[in-house]
Amino acid sequence: MSSTTTTPPAGINKLYFAVWRWHFYAGLYVLPFLIMLAVTGIVMVWFTAIAPEYGERLAVTPQTQSLGITDQASAALATHPAGKIGQYIAPHDAQTPAIFRVDLADGQRMIAVDPYSGAVLRDTQNGATWYTLANEVHGTLLIGTLGDRLVEIAASLGLLLVITGLYLVWPRNGSGLRALLLPDLRTKGRAWWKAMHSVMGFWISLGLVFFLISGLAWSGIWGEKYVQAWATFPAAKWDNVPLSDKRHKDMNMTADDTVPWGLEQTPMPMSGSDMGVTGLPMGVPVSLENIVALGRAIGFQGRFQVALPADEAGVWTLSQDSNSYDGPDPTADRTVHIDQFTGKILAQVGFADYGLAAKSMAVGIALHEGQLGLWNVVLNIGFCLIVVFVCVSGVVMWWKRRPSGAFRLAAPPMPIGVPLRGIAVIALLLGVAFPMLGLTLIAVLLLDFLVLQNVPAMKRAFS
Repeated sequence: MSSTTTTPPAGINKLYFAVWRWHFYAGLYVLPFLIMLAVTGIVMVWFTAIAPEYGERLAVTPQTQSLGITDQASAALATHPAGKIGQYIAPHDAQTPAIFRVDLADGQRMIAVDPYSGAVLRDTQNGATWYTLANEVHGTLLIGTLGDRLVEIAASLGLLLVITGLYLVWPRNGSGLRALLLPDLRTKGRAWWKAMHSVMGFWISLGLVFFLISGLAWSGIWGEKYVQAWATFPAAKWDNVPLSDKRHKDMNMTADDTVPWGLEQTPMPMSGSDMGVTGLPMGVPVSLENIVALGRAIGFQGRFQVALPADEAGVWTLSQDSNSYDGPDPTADRTVHIDQFTGKILAQVGFADYGLAAKSMAVGIALHEGQLGLWNVVLNIGFCLIVVFVCVSGVVMWWKRRPSGAFRLAAPPMPIGVPLRGIAVIALLLGVAFPMLGLTLIAVLLLDFLVLQNVPAMKRAFS
């Protein structure tokens, strides 16, 4: 924006003022979103890594022998006799419950069952959790596609905020690296806030870029249509098994994305053919009990998930992936589909089969969501708290700098004669790489040129 212009004093870097101005205006939009993303991120990490709400980390007393999977499923169904089993999630270990999803006409219930006694330990509506609420706010602001677009714009502008911020704090005019790496705590007032904002912002800049890009990979434009579309696992590698018109993404029963990112747009295989390789031996019934046993036989250990066929064309799906908090790390990701009529294995894919983008996302999501252990949880929560502080410090700096009296944003002045060629090239490259960022920059420039420059009251308010 350039609602006012000024000629800077001799020796002042004109580009510095221009970049500062863009940093300021990007921050007006981005800061509330960054605070929201950080707070909801903390909530999500807490309710997955520390206090999962479906009861999968409740303690049970190990016995010499557990009940059969069929008996455990019957215990879960006894709580809702009108339902049917839609999913089985194996326990993490011998000290934790099994989870069954019971599908009802008006939703699903997640039932935690003691695998030894069959006792129901927790009964929760699927999706009615603090995690799901935080996840929906985090991704869509609870307003669907519009919210997704607003968050994507904020994340895209967040990258611009980081780039302009790094330019502003980079040492110049004889200042050394110390001021960049360590704040001067002897300063007072706005100078103290500026020092803390600059140093803390510099230290989290690389992490913030990582979180923004890995988050953007879930977005509706840059993620789904710009990156994921060409990074999806090709179903053609499954030896021409019949494919359904459903995608793996359709297996997500709530707003929680549990299917691996690299498989979301891959078509599902379909039951009812003679294709596939030997899974269950000939004559063995295709049942939940036997499918779980097959999963163990082909190498699934610890917690893994079994989704039952949704319809006559559906398949049994065995999966173990970090996105669902199953395996120890993303390299253990594995998905296997089984024909519901023949018990043959139709298709399988693991981490080694992913493309480079899908592998990067599998690792990136695990880091993003704090799935790699206690160190990852502590690091992510600490990072989110620093993000909130940097945002608040930016607001405090503006508050202390703003003029009293009539309402004005007190934006940094735009100097006359700024070298625009370099800025235009950088803006063009960012716009091509991140479409929503490019569209937003164009919209802001049009608003500035057509409205702010021609309406005196707006011109004064935004200066």
